[in-house]
Amino acid sequence: MKPTITAFAVSPDKGQGLARDMRVRWALEEAGQDYDVRLVPWEDFKTPAHKALQPFGQIPTYEEGDLVLFESGAIVLHIAEMHPGTLLPDDPDARARAITWMFAAVGTIEQPVVDHEVNEYFESDKPWGAERRKDIDERLRTRLGDLWARLGEADWLDGDFSAGDLMMVEVLLRLEGQLIDEFPNLVAYCDRARARPAFQRAFAAQRKVFEDASKSA
Repeated sequence: MKPTITAFAVSPDKGQGLARDMRVRWALEEAGQDYDVRLVPWEDFKTPAHKALQPFGQIPTYEEGDLVLFESGAIVLHIAEMHPGTLLPDDPDARARAITWMFAAVGTIEQPVVDHEVNEYFESDKPWGAERRKDIDERLRTRLGDLWARLGEADWLDGDFSAGDLMMVEVLLRLEGQLIDEFPNLVAYCDRARARPAFQRAFAAQRKVFEDASKSA
């Protein structure tokens, strides 16, 4: 059965591929799974119909028959489990490590990245904004340094490309042109991931939504 995912009708990232439906699109492309997309306008995010799918009024969601999922990490994990040999290793130990990296991406790395974005867009004009930015950057630089050391000269985090890499790269791309540039191996890591055909197909699909919305505006 072909799943349906939701995405912004007009993405706030202006077609840069940073909205979280990109993670799901990329996973589906890696799995070779066709899918449909239902675009959600801003005014519908908090409606009862959408919150029945996503209790917090966000995107993406994933619908497949009677199954409804939310949270991009949970959706990517489900896709990986439904398509063996694509995003999770067959070996049980390697599989567990790949899932661990998925959790590390959204639990350890993404939070300071989000704090960095919130400070840039909403707190920079506050009297305490600059001092808070220093604290956030210090915490984020430490996390990136830890990841830099762990990745080293390897292509991927643990053997072959996995859902762990997919989730980690999607988080790191939010820092493009910023602190991540201090860590060349992380920049190269992201570049390798973006060169994957599945990423390019997912990015083009998400970009087209923005371009079509811009034409009709």
